[in-house]
Amino acid sequence: MSEPVRIQLPDDVTLLRTLPAGTQVLISGPVFTARDATHERIVVGLEREGALPHGLEGQVLFYAGPTPPSAGRPAGAVGPTTAKRMDAWTPRLLSAGIVATIGKGSRSEAVRRACVENGAVYLAAVGGAAALLATKVVSAVPVAYAELGTEALVRMELDEFPAWVAIDAEGRDLYAEARAEYATGDMS
Repeated sequence: MSEPVRIQLPDDVTLLRTLPAGTQVLISGPVFTARDATHERIVVGLEREGALPHGLEGQVLFYAGPTPPSAGRPAGAVGPTTAKRMDAWTPRLLSAGIVATIGKGSRSEAVRRACVENGAVYLAAVGGAAALLATKVVSAVPVAYAELGTEALVRMELDEFPAWVAIDAEGRDLYAEARAEYATGDMS
């Protein structure tokens, strides 16, 4: 197994776009948390203004809802939520300038195509380890939609947050490959 690739956002976006599916990464720098309700509001702002609101162009969206500070950390827990729930909005957001997303689970074919068309990537993080992942959060500052609670848009600063490239900018999709291998019985 090779060493993880350290990614410093936003400086290493170009490097991130070159990494093949299956590459483990350690993400440092800013990401913005966004779940269902936040996606709806971002798209409304995008349609109204003609650009991504809140300085999101060139940024990474992390499908998570950080809990309030706890145990001396800026977020008590922060784990990825199911990415497929954001698939309806993702192609539009990628075409508007989001460079990567982080979540858990597979994505739709429309999202895979949008990654190729926009040079974007989808990163998968391990679910079920939200308290452990919160140790990788340096800061968490609400940016917008505070009334949504844990679904607010939050700018989080990460320090070596572990993830894997699940869909690369060339369209290779680890989840689709795993399903195909399982269907053919070729699990080598």
